[in-house]
Amino acid sequence: MTSSRKNKTIYIDKEAAGALELVDDKLLVPVTGLMSEKEAKSVLKTGMIGDKSFPFPFILAPSGRKNEETIPKLKVGEEVTIICEGEEFATLIVDETFAIDPKERVKHIYGTDDVSHPGVKSTLRRLGSWAICGEYSIINKKPNQNKITIENAKKLVNAKHTTSLVMGANPLHRAHERLIRQTLDSTDLLVIFLLKPYNDANLHYDIRKESLEYFINNYLPKNRVVVIPLENSYIFAGYNEIIIDAIVANNYGCDRLKIGRNHAGLGMFYDSNSNKSIVDKVIGIDIEIKISSEYVYCDECKTLVSTNTCPHGQHHQISYHSDSILQLLEVGILPPAVLMRKEISSFILSKLYPNRFKNLEKLYYDTFATQGLLEEHTERDFYLELMKLYQTTSLT
Repeated sequence: MTSSRKNKTIYIDKEAAGALELVDDKLLVPVTGLMSEKEAKSVLKTGMIGDKSFPFPFILAPSGRKNEETIPKLKVGEEVTIICEGEEFATLIVDETFAIDPKERVKHIYGTDDVSHPGVKSTLRRLGSWAICGEYSIINKKPNQNKITIENAKKLVNAKHTTSLVMGANPLHRAHERLIRQTLDSTDLLVIFLLKPYNDANLHYDIRKESLEYFINNYLPKNRVVVIPLENSYIFAGYNEIIIDAIVANNYGCDRLKIGRNHAGLGMFYDSNSNKSIVDKVIGIDIEIKISSEYVYCDECKTLVSTNTCPHGQHHQISYHSDSILQLLEVGILPPAVLMRKEISSFILSKLYPNRFKNLEKLYYDTFATQGLLEEHTERDFYLELMKLYQTTSLT
């Protein structure tokens, strides 16, 4: 629908709306609102808001011809209606409008403005050349249920320490499982922020969430683990991702953040010939950040090991690369159980390839040993039994 108000309107997408909700829920503190041009320049220069880290300005500069026509003409004190996907999302009282350079903004976020970078390309499509700031109010605002969930979980186990992990689990593999177990071993409560992108690239969020919940419900003390969706907007991208992760986790009530060795934001910085990671740039955020070891499967140790403790060389080690495991699943191949738990890979394949087989029951009874009972079987059952055959060694 179009706005029923007489206000001028600007138009945003769900990703921008999600970012505005994060601030409104006080999950991006030290950011408390949209920044003016002066505030934005200060953050660009210092990487700080007061005495706390924040890597780039928080601004609203939506793309689109109507926005480009409307925003420069707005007057101070004017009320504007913000429309998201045809619905009234918020109102804003204008403090200031100012021009921005979209290429400079993506460079501060991703470290590059090269359009061959997929994040840069998609973000440039969403950025306009005019920003607007002012106090905004979200229409029909609801309480943040995730905050309530975490608080209830902390009370349930009387948590003194709450640790967070931010992961895509795309897909959930054995190294993820080891990282989760290791983290849970040294904390009272574990909050897993599961990334929820604004598109359906790779595995759908619901598939990843159900896979993760299966692992938690069957193999972990489930009252000590909480899964929270984290809408993965572009502000979480680039080499500053860990800073934003730490800020959001801290504002959700976590006092620790655990990150994997191959975390996308764990780049190396060089300062006076000494190695420093992005973690060293997190200042004033009351959260302890720990970097996990890298886990591999060693064919000499015959188990999942840390590269810090395995004495065998890389030629004996199998690394866990999510993109390669996902590629197997996307072409319909069951990944070996050493890479993924068979119950999870079977579930994912059944979702990616529904109704794949012409006569599943015949194929099932022709392929596997049965007890002679006629029972209905799902595609997930079929993949589970198939994996058992793959693991049979008497004829290999």
